[in-house]
Amino acid sequence: MTKAEIANEISKSTGIEKTAVISVIEQFMTVVKDSLAHGENVYLRGFGSFIVKTRAEKTARNISKNTTIIIPAHNIPAFKPANSFKEEVAK
Repeated sequence: MTKAEIANEISKSTGIEKTAVISVIEQFMTVVKDSLAHGENVYLRGFGSFIVKTRAEKTARNISKNTTIIIPAHNIPAFKPANSFKEEVAK
């Protein structure tokens, strides 16, 4: 399902204009990205959590040059679904 399809579904069920719904979806994604960029997790009760995970430093190999490189520790975004969300999907 794409962002446009989500906006269509929300627009149909609420009666709000599609352009307004797309604007809200865009703003939601911006707020989540900004929060995660600042190291703040986003919790949506009953849906899940957008969290920041830290990857440890690790050693990797560049097989084309046959050299070893070090990948520094870094943060990555992750989503952890709520238990009720997992149960709903499992049905």
